[in-house]
Amino acid sequence: MESILEMNGIDKSFGPVKVLSNVSFDLRRGEVHALMGENGAGKSTLMKILTGIFSKDAGKIIYEGNEVEYTNPKDAMDAGIVIVHQELNMINHLTVAQNVFIGRESMNGILTDDHDLNHKAQELFDRLNMDINPKVKVGSLTVGKMQMVEIAKAISMNAKIVVFDEPSAALTETEIQELFKIIRDLKQQNIGIVYISHRMDEIKQITDRVTVMRDGATVGTIDTVDTTKAKIIKMMVGREVSETPKTESTVPTDAETVLQVVNMNAGKRVIDLSFELKKGEILGFSGLMGAGRTEMARIIFGADTADSGEIYVHGQQVHIRKPVDAVKHGIGYLSEDRKQFGVIVGMSVADNVVLTDLNRYTNGPLINDHKINAAVEQHVKELRIKTPSVKQLLGNLSGGNQQKVVIAKWLEQASDILIFDEPTRGIDVGAKSEIYDLMNNLVDMGKSIIMISSEMTEILRMSDRIIVMSEGRKTAELDIADASQENIMTYATMREEIG
Repeated sequence: MESILEMNGIDKSFGPVKVLSNVSFDLRRGEVHALMGENGAGKSTLMKILTGIFSKDAGKIIYEGNEVEYTNPKDAMDAGIVIVHQELNMINHLTVAQNVFIGRESMNGILTDDHDLNHKAQELFDRLNMDINPKVKVGSLTVGKMQMVEIAKAISMNAKIVVFDEPSAALTETEIQELFKIIRDLKQQNIGIVYISHRMDEIKQITDRVTVMRDGATVGTIDTVDTTKAKIIKMMVGREVSETPKTESTVPTDAETVLQVVNMNAGKRVIDLSFELKKGEILGFSGLMGAGRTEMARIIFGADTADSGEIYVHGQQVHIRKPVDAVKHGIGYLSEDRKQFGVIVGMSVADNVVLTDLNRYTNGPLINDHKINAAVEQHVKELRIKTPSVKQLLGNLSGGNQQKVVIAKWLEQASDILIFDEPTRGIDVGAKSEIYDLMNNLVDMGKSIIMISSEMTEILRMSDRIIVMSEGRKTAELDIADASQENIMTYATMREEIG
């Protein structure tokens, strides 16, 4: 296949910090080329140089046989190089068609010609086999449909290269398969695709080649068909990372029940749900999108209310009406959307850790910064949070280290029941391993964890027991020794509880 893009010897520094060093990457027409590496490896910086967001310090970019350098994203888009970002860039109060053609509207005099926009959008969706109504407001769509609109917008610009940055992070399994179908259609149109993802199973399904980056440098490029997941992981992190499933629970049979939920109901979201959590246990919750797992967690934490049901902590019935009640009973919640509900990225590491219990560090109107810094530095050391200082802005940390800061916040609260909702979403494989080690250390300390995860390998690797949910109901409760991907998926698609 003919190359459409070559990037050779690319260097980039921000002040004294060199983030790219002699990086090389090439893309062929009609191929899907994965770009992989841990957070901070330089993948996004390289793509931002390609699309004109950053300038390079050295090296060459050859596009369609000519040396190019774009100084802004519009120049790159006009040349046919577009990027579909992980964080959606939609205007919710505009229609789908208006979002797709924003800045390129058809006009009827001084007014936008919405009829023509809708017609062009429908033609585009038909070409891409997307079932989306161009007339509806974007804000009414699911995240998965919004992602499809972003893709359609990119293709509408006559793209020759499309960069997908973690495109499946918020998609259901069905939506991921729809995405893959679109990508395969784009391949048939000879469009070159750069695919950035942390999900190993996707890489084997959809890509032709894989380029791995580590610490701002290119490790190597390999054909997907000739490699293994273990080899890619080793290239990414420079070491072996085990993904071996857990075969038996280590929780004693007579362990204390620290949390009990009895007959929880919340409309159709949660239906007659009962379960127990033992001390020192990781209780995995598996199921498809919309199964009711997050809804269950938010009710336990007091973020949402139940219609009926009872909650017991250490054998005593408790009434949790708001998150502060849950915190008083030793319950901490790590949301699946940590940037919206878990942390404040514009504040420091230290402020994020102590924010929920600042009264411990105040004397009248004065805040004892020395005491705060000492406490947070201890958490940083224990959790191995990579930050130059506790005063560093949280937004400057990687996703894995941001997640550790959320954990530190709940350890600071002395929470002994922790709810981890999608604990490694958007986190690279090396950081995942650290989060897993940390979770194991927490249960060794006597903490108890409810872990909600959509990743089957994660559920099987970490759980002592697994509760499977479908359409708001518990459909199975499995000891880890009896669990497999096959039987979990069987129960996840059932409508009624078995046994």
